[in-house]
Amino acid sequence: MTKILGEDFFERRPQIVARELLGKFLIRRVGGKTYACVITETEAYDGSRDLACHARSGKTARNAPMWGKPAHAYVYFTYGMHWMLNLVTGKKGYPSAVLIRSAGEFIGPARLTKGLKIDGTLNGKALNKANGLWVEDRGDEVRPHRIERTPRIGVAYAGEWAKKPWRYVLKTKTAGTDATNPRL
Repeated sequence: MTKILGEDFFERRPQIVARELLGKFLIRRVGGKTYACVITETEAYDGSRDLACHARSGKTARNAPMWGKPAHAYVYFTYGMHWMLNLVTGKKGYPSAVLIRSAGEFIGPARLTKGLKIDGTLNGKALNKANGLWVEDRGDEVRPHRIERTPRIGVAYAGEWAKKPWRYVLKTKTAGTDATNPRL
């Protein structure tokens, strides 16, 4: 059974949401096309104490969506050329989000946003069909042994915070692994 994930799913700690997003479907409807991509890599960012998080310097016009309601998009421009998609988590007023690093054939956060035509027009928007971006649970269970945890990527400036194992990767199936089980 397919279920669109809403505030109840996202209103939790970003580490939990990041892990549980693996195997869920990121859906994008744009230009008359609908894309459904299995989320395979995420990173959690947890509040203003997290020196790798955009909230570390306080609330700004750029990061304001992180303080908003869960189940909203936080989309920002980086390096003068790439959009990054984050999904807001936790309670309203507490800045946390999950970066979607890879989904389906789109490996890497910049390739993902380019391939799915995600840009700043979605920043601050609710994750729902009306806005053309949402997440679905299609009932597939991701077993713990299929999840790899590593430090986050590209945040060495954050010192000890860069070493937190808050990057979650869905391991690919190999010959003989889960061959008889249709579940992830």
